[in-house]
Amino acid sequence: MSKINKKDRILILGNKGMVGSAVERKLKSKNYQNVIGLNRKQLDLSIQNNLKKYLKKNKIDCIFLCAAKVGGIFSNNKIPANYIFENINIQNNAINESYLSGVKKFLFLGSSCIYPKFSSQPIKESELFCGKLEPTNEAYAVAKIAGIKMCESYNRQYNLDYRSVMPTNLYGQNDNFDPFHSHVIPALISKFHKAKTDNKKTILISGNGKAKRDFLHVDDMAEACIKIMEFNKKKYNKIIDVRCSHINIGSGEEISIKELVIKIAKIVGYNGKIKFDRKKINGMDRKILNINKIKKIGWNKKISLDQGLINTYNWFLKNY
Repeated sequence: MSKINKKDRILILGNKGMVGSAVERKLKSKNYQNVIGLNRKQLDLSIQNNLKKYLKKNKIDCIFLCAAKVGGIFSNNKIPANYIFENINIQNNAINESYLSGVKKFLFLGSSCIYPKFSSQPIKESELFCGKLEPTNEAYAVAKIAGIKMCESYNRQYNLDYRSVMPTNLYGQNDNFDPFHSHVIPALISKFHKAKTDNKKTILISGNGKAKRDFLHVDDMAEACIKIMEFNKKKYNKIIDVRCSHINIGSGEEISIKELVIKIAKIVGYNGKIKFDRKKINGMDRKILNINKIKKIGWNKKISLDQGLINTYNWFLKNY
């Protein structure tokens, strides 16, 4: 059956990023014997022949595509051309070269932003294409949708086993804490930490704080990815649909941005006033994923949001 085993030669593309590094750590902790991690400096996927040359020299059984251009709401809204071009370029090279080189097992990482702005909540996988996308991250979403459909098309045409997962908002070790390019949790941690060290009496948060989101620690995400790739193909195909093959990975819980802000301020130790800039963009009003399919595979999250935020802030203090 087409599932990964302990002796497979497994390649993680983008192993220095938050998700890639977590997948690598988790595989090694589970005693996978041949795990290879490559970052952009070692193998730039935007250059077409790089992966082709690597796969010609190195026999690979399975690939986790964790490499991508990612960022928060402001970055996505400001430089959409970068997001659609770079991500489609990376995906096209990785998926097609994997097929041409005989890689039978492949995991594509997408994003929950693939779903329409006004999806029914919690969002089922079948909501894809049922409405207009959220405009602020439309370019990134279109790229990720293309990746899902590319995997599905190659599976149908070439009888491959290329699987796709759509994670919710992730956070944790090795996240990007740059205020402009980061997602909401690392951006808030960075913002509150600076305000605390600078002794700022007031901090301004973009948006009205009412938007609700679903957050998952990256270590739980890595566990889910491996579970999916360890799952028997015949049983897996009974859970998915050939034209709706992606699987959601989320916490099954939601929290308002205002509640999240208060949690992070407390963890960081910021005691000043917090104000919300209601003129700034909020993104979708609510976004929580339906996780029934991943539960059928036997996965549940282990790390609570409170513990995950504490762990992430402690990592930030040691590394930034």
